[in-house]
Amino acid sequence: MTQNRRFVCVPIALVVSLSASVALADGAAEKKGECSVDQFTMALRYQQQSAEVRALQMQAYNIATEKLDAAVAAAEDPSKLAIVTDVDETVIDNSALLARDLANCHDYDGWDTWLPWERDGDPVLIPGARQFLEHADKLGVVIRYVSDRSEEQKDYTLKALKKLDLPQVSAESVLLLGPPKVERRALVAKDHRIVMLLGDTLHDFDARFRKTPVAEQRATAEAESAKWGTEWIVFPNAGYGNWSKEPLKAWDAKPVIEKW
Repeated sequence: MTQNRRFVCVPIALVVSLSASVALADGAAEKKGECSVDQFTMALRYQQQSAEVRALQMQAYNIATEKLDAAVAAAEDPSKLAIVTDVDETVIDNSALLARDLANCHDYDGWDTWLPWERDGDPVLIPGARQFLEHADKLGVVIRYVSDRSEEQKDYTLKALKKLDLPQVSAESVLLLGPPKVERRALVAKDHRIVMLLGDTLHDFDARFRKTPVAEQRATAEAESAKWGTEWIVFPNAGYGNWSKEPLKAWDAKPVIEKW
């Protein structure tokens, strides 16, 4: 490429000023580039602050209540029934930890801040969680909390759940990380008929969703369409998930900008 060059006399002070401005701009860009977790901010804002997510959470628990009532009505002995629920982003909200990590430009996807949060964090309840779980308890249904929180820190999780005044919280009812969730659900199924699973991540429902590509998860979700909202109650979680690194599919057309 051929370039036309023009020599212009520019005051030295202006050159220094422009150079400093460029350096500052480059530094700001570099600093912003280093903070790759900025990309999660909008999703986390939606998860923590939007009324829509709260509406979806309450909707999920309303559906769960309706389906549980029907299952109990059809059962000879409700005490033989069980519900299995995930904990994080299903019963309790941990978004304050994620927001703190984003503010510090720390990639929470590494989970290296999670153990201190389990010990000292202050999670809050997902809207509708306590009401639903108390309702299940009053119906005589067994509740099992199945979470991938640390087994070594189980006492802290028990303390957090009891502080939130949730029913049926005990060392026996809270099953933490060790065997995969499918095996922990199988332990519950030995003595009870599981009538409902609740969770925010698809491996809360079926082992076919665990450590599989997102395309396969989508296909399995569609194949099991009859279970959503009946046996499987899923909660929204825009904060994290193995979908977060998937590429977006864009409209393959030249951009046209028009004013309204």
